[in-house]
Amino acid sequence: MYIVTKLHYHQQSHTLDVYFDDGQQYTLSAELLRTHSPSAEVQGHGKGEMKLVLNKHNVAIASIEPVGHYAVRLCFDDGHNTGLFSWQYLRTLCTDQQALWARYLERVKTHQDSEHSVPIKFMP
Repeated sequence: MYIVTKLHYHQQSHTLDVYFDDGQQYTLSAELLRTHSPSAEVQGHGKGEMKLVLNKHNVAIASIEPVGHYAVRLCFDDGHNTGLFSWQYLRTLCTDQQALWARYLERVKTHQDSEHSVPIKFMP
């Protein structure tokens, strides 16, 4: 199990540096953290696919609150603050961020394509 030793938020770039006890350091965007929040609101309440959170390009982290010695609560400036980011979940986001982000962008595109499609009615 990995332990986070330091978190550093960059207000200008809206990125969070995450440092682990094994010496690894990663940078995550506030947008990725918000769209992949571990909250039930985002993850859903069952085994179905997580909810699609849109329009978080400019979201920022308003505060970071420690939760014991195992997690942090990230409070975002859009009011979302119900996700507890465990050290293990943060590590997963860090190591899998490219695949997670690619899947997210694919879901956004599918949503946008279906939203903009207009059914064509053919009249006899």
